[in-house]
Amino acid sequence: MDQKVQDRELIQAAIEARKQAYAPYSEYLVGAALLAEDGEIYRGCNIENASYGATNCAERTAFFKAVSQGKRNFRAIAIVGGSREAEQGAPFPDMAYPCGICRQVMREFCGPDFRILVGRSTEDFQEYTLDELLPESFGPAWTHRDV
Repeated sequence: MDQKVQDRELIQAAIEARKQAYAPYSEYLVGAALLAEDGEIYRGCNIENASYGATNCAERTAFFKAVSQGKRNFRAIAIVGGSREAEQGAPFPDMAYPCGICRQVMREFCGPDFRILVGRSTEDFQEYTLDELLPESFGPAWTHRDV
């Protein structure tokens, strides 16, 4: 499949995942779609909690779903988000970039070339590598080395 077509499908899956977001406090709804190495897509949405600290981001929801089902190898993730006022569809007014915790979770399972698509719509998105969004990171290999 053509890379551009696959990227658009991944963004669309993130748009669909956003519809399930539970965000009564921030009213900022986020959807993520994680592409596993085998081609399966795992969707996630943000799930807020009154205690705030127990809130989970869409990206981590997607990763945790995939990992809990035995997946460990991933190709890309697409992320979309916007306020509740933004139409349930797209385009969204802004790009929704992953937070630092989500970037570190990505690094736990992905290398520096892991692709991150941040979009407003299936036609308007930007692509980054994990290394671009989390430079000089450390992952599992770093923590297991002899020091």
